Amino acid sequence: MRKTRWILGILAFNLLIAAICLGAFWLQVSGELQEPLAVDGPTLFKVVRGVSFSSVAQSLENRGWVDSHQALVWFGRLAGLPLEVQAGTYEILPNLTLKRFLDKLARGETKTFSVTFVEGSSFREIRAVLAQQPYLRHSLGRLDDSQVARELDLKAPSPEGMIFPATYFYQDGSDDLSLLRRAADRMQQVLLTAWRERKSGLPYRSPYETLIMASIVEKETALADERPLVAGVFVRRLQRGMRLQTDPTVIFGLGAEFDGDLKRKHLKTDTPYNTYTRRGLPPTPIAMPGEAAIKAALQPAEGDALFFVATGDGGHHFSASLDEHNAAVRRYQLGME
Repeated sequence: MRKTRWILGILAFNLLIAAICLGAFWLQVSGELQEPLAVDGPTLFKVVRGVSFSSVAQSLENRGWVDSHQALVWFGRLAGLPLEVQAGTYEILPNLTLKRFLDKLARGETKTFSVTFVEGSSFREIRAVLAQQPYLRHSLGRLDDSQVARELDLKAPSPEGMIFPATYFYQDGSDDLSLLRRAADRMQQVLLTAWRERKSGLPYRSPYETLIMASIVEKETALADERPLVAGVFVRRLQRGMRLQTDPTVIFGLGAEFDGDLKRKHLKTDTPYNTYTRRGLPPTPIAMPGEAAIKAALQPAEGDALFFVATGDGGHHFSASLDEHNAAVRRYQLGME
């Protein structure tokens, strides 16, 4: 009997020690769960596809965010924590607790990235913007513009002007072509909606020609109230069989040859985009027009102006006659009153 009591006493003592250790362990890990992760600022944490919770816990230990990855795993099993992790890139902000972070991993609350296409950008510039996005999968580098147009199922020789300028959101691992497809679809939606509400008698044979005109308007002025006026000038010139004579198309046609200084010789150098040497619209858009430029091309201002010249303050002077235009050029371009 005495020996039995002694054995039971030892067992009770061991159970007490085990309970104390387990309690300490529980308090330690549960305390860690409520503590903010030690980051100085927004920090990205990447989880690759197929990785286990144990591997993620090891990464947390390596970064000094938990004392023991094994303790975290055992605690998670005992406490019924979500031990699933979904692949992706997660953002850790200051004051984010370990518990909240584990919840994000289980739910797949990955970080959303964004890219902005600016109105008036060329497709070459769009390529450069996309190439600088480290969390996109890049496919554009192996394709020329005509191949991109086919990949996007565009009825055009290139994607120039057919990508809607806006901010687009994506997840880590998204494909650049998929993002462009969204932007191209949005351009078609905006364009076709505006096309259905167009004025009658416009010199466009298709919505695509509207994009060409809108891209010229976009490059000619950044002032919202001037876009319909600029569009009106170009529409009247087309209707009268006059050349558009717009510098942005010449610059686009020069491509890499243009060094930022448009010279008289450039205006005489014939290319498909030189609207000083050729009549009508150029063969493609020259930039990405925004919605306002598209609406201006389809709802041009009424009037009799056939010319305009930059006034040096961001705006333009509009003239109905060549004599008035030449006088405006002398005043605003040559400084002659």
